[in-house]
Amino acid sequence: MTAWLSDPELEVQHLTMRFGGLVAIGDLSFNAARKQITALIGPNGAGKTTVFNCITGFYKPTEGAITLRHPDGKTFDLERMDDFRITQSARVARTFQNIRLFSGMTVLENLMVAQHNELMRASGYTVLGLLGAPAYKRRETEAVELAKYWLGKTGLIDRADDPAGDLPYGAQRRLEIARAMCTNPRLLCLDEPAAGLNPRESEELNKLLLSIRDDHNMAILLIEHDMSVVMGISDHIVVLDYGRKISDGTPTEVKNDPAVIRAYLGVDDEEDDLNPAKLGLEKAEVISGRAAKNGGKTGGRT
Repeated sequence: MTAWLSDPELEVQHLTMRFGGLVAIGDLSFNAARKQITALIGPNGAGKTTVFNCITGFYKPTEGAITLRHPDGKTFDLERMDDFRITQSARVARTFQNIRLFSGMTVLENLMVAQHNELMRASGYTVLGLLGAPAYKRRETEAVELAKYWLGKTGLIDRADDPAGDLPYGAQRRLEIARAMCTNPRLLCLDEPAAGLNPRESEELNKLLLSIRDDHNMAILLIEHDMSVVMGISDHIVVLDYGRKISDGTPTEVKNDPAVIRAYLGVDDEEDDLNPAKLGLEKAEVISGRAAKNGGKTGGRT
């Protein structure tokens, strides 16, 4: 049995999100396993970011349950929690499609900000920090060491004292991931981390995410349109179309699923033969759908 079925870290059950009369997500269920990368993909407007917003507490779902299980046995019902509790207690971290760094702060300071809550508690909410208490100094040293570790992992150690806004675009993407990892998450949610990256930067991102998966035993949930990233690193793929799940499985299973081909290529429902070769595409390109006409990215609906 696959890991996301036998030992899930995240369980999404019958998730529905309505905005007035619009059903953005309809009865969606899927799992994500620890030490695996689960990609959530689909044409533009399929509801992927809405799912992320429900998991991270930005939206409260209309119906359904979202359960996160830590390795120590603790269970968190995310649909009942405030967004800051999801981050602090359930240890869910997220990056956004649009970069949200503190551009005027240094690279190192951005990673220290991610540890602000822990540092404030260690400081007795400023008093122990002002007095230079040993416990606070020890925690501050640990915070700096954790920041340095992630600067090393993301290839940014030489830019630690530079303003974050001065970094190249690809380096800013990696810094966002490093900042999320400084919160010590159990679930890492990445919203289009490869957006705007060139092929070399996408390859660097792939290596970073595989390293995080393998070295930190966590579940990674990924929204991505770049199929070189999705197919290169995903263990498990869930495909959405108009807010509903149309496929769920390994990359090989998903890219050969007729429902996925239909959603991405717009094949008529009456079409009986959805063989990728007969559609004039290599099987590895099927999942990209209209991407061949859109610079290598998936999409098609707005």
